Amino acid sequence: MVIPEYVKKFLQTHQIISLDTSIFIYFVEHNQQYYPICNLIFEKLEKGDIQVCTSSITLLEILVQPYRLKNDDLVLKFYSLLTTYPNIKWIDLTLSIADLAAKLRAEYRLKTPDSIQVASAISHGATGFICNDKAFKMIKEIECMVIDE
Repeated sequence: MVIPEYVKKFLQTHQIISLDTSIFIYFVEHNQQYYPICNLIFEKLEKGDIQVCTSSITLLEILVQPYRLKNDDLVLKFYSLLTTYPNIKWIDLTLSIADLAAKLRAEYRLKTPDSIQVASAISHGATGFICNDKAFKMIKEIECMVIDE
């Protein structure tokens, strides 16, 4: 797969990027459709070309299915990979992030986890947010790239 120009431009434009949960899942599971883009993101992250932040809710969302399947090996694989990967800043939910998330949820009618993701990104100084959900495109406070465009 050839990486689309809009992806390359987005990664060059933003030094701090926030990633939604789906991007981590596509990368770890080697999703055929999205892996090339996700792999590029993680290569740049590993080299230090970009910094990534994500809400701690990302880990919660990723681990639900492995726990549901009672697959402790997969839980450990996800947990160890994601918590030790270089240049990722995990953002805990604080009162100020919760307040901003509530405002974003009210204004854009986002789901609670989505509003927490965006509020976490904004609070950490990210100027770009990568996801695969068109609901994020209406947000004006941060540039959102939907990889399926």
